[in-house]
Amino acid sequence: CLACTSACPAGVNYAELFEHARAEVEERRVLASPFRRFIRWFTIAWLFMDLRRLRSLGRLLRAYQALGLQSLVRRSGVLRFLPRRLRELEAMTPTIQRRFSADLIPETTPAAGRRRYRVALLTGCAQDLIFSDINRDTAEVLARHGCEVHTPARQSCCGSLHGHNGELTLAAELARRNIDQFPPDQFDAIISNAGGCGSHLKHYASLLQSDSAYRDRARLWDRKLKDIHEWLIEIGLQPPVANGQPRQVVTYHESCHLAHGQKITGQPRAILRAIPGVELAELPESDWCCGSAGIYNITQPAMAEALLDRKLRHVQTTGATIVANANPGCLLQLVNGARQRGLHLRVAHPITLLAEAYRQERHSA
Repeated sequence: CLACTSACPAGVNYAELFEHARAEVEERRVLASPFRRFIRWFTIAWLFMDLRRLRSLGRLLRAYQALGLQSLVRRSGVLRFLPRRLRELEAMTPTIQRRFSADLIPETTPAAGRRRYRVALLTGCAQDLIFSDINRDTAEVLARHGCEVHTPARQSCCGSLHGHNGELTLAAELARRNIDQFPPDQFDAIISNAGGCGSHLKHYASLLQSDSAYRDRARLWDRKLKDIHEWLIEIGLQPPVANGQPRQVVTYHESCHLAHGQKITGQPRAILRAIPGVELAELPESDWCCGSAGIYNITQPAMAEALLDRKLRHVQTTGATIVANANPGCLLQLVNGARQRGLHLRVAHPITLLAEAYRQERHSA
């Protein structure tokens, strides 16, 4: 969760420390087993090294859900014969979007009005499959702010999964791919809307510091990489026009890597406060982890569940009907947690709420 980086008075870079320690653990084969090697090869070295494979898997899962097979399996009772942990994992299966980012966003979205900036938009891995509508909303909001938005249909993973799991060679390879696809000298900003991805993306320079061919471009990349909230406040947020929007109480749960990794805390709140009708209720322990933490809810389910339960209890004390968050893993964790507990709670990205306000403004004009 990187809370240690915020708490440490000496400013120790724990993220880099963890990654290099995990790389050494993998190199020494401390945890090696045939099953573990297969899982790591399938996910880290094969599935996430080419997102076409991930999207193909996503389409299969979408068909399984759209044809009613998932609902049928759940109603049949067959899942009760599975081990408890497998039943818990099945319950966490995300709903795959009908259309992915490339189906929703043109490769070039022109600026609305005069073009002020030329930016690139990174659509991510899980975000593309589960929350592609957030990517669409991000492109619309950027265009509203005078940005010409470049969103190539085929993109690569940011490499955070690989870096966090000690596969620094693969993480560096993905960093080079991204720098080649989005040359930082050709854009005013390179935009990420996922807290976890953005935290990793801003550290390509340290990842490629020994690569003379990419070192300087990686430094420029780090300077150009902007979280969407950070960028909008930097260039001047355009508040939506108030047109009698209904009052809605919103609370904000901070993505660990956005708050502790990127030190971005005030900008999302400023955006939420600028939305007509929104009353922002501060969430107790807003910067505490929700238990998602990448794959922590898979590897440490008991602790993850305790953190999620604590988080949702705090959400309930705010009286909010909407909880805003800016990271796909957290969003999915909160969605699943609210559903399992029968809570009538909407979970949304701050940029989605902003985009909806802009659309309401247009419809009322």
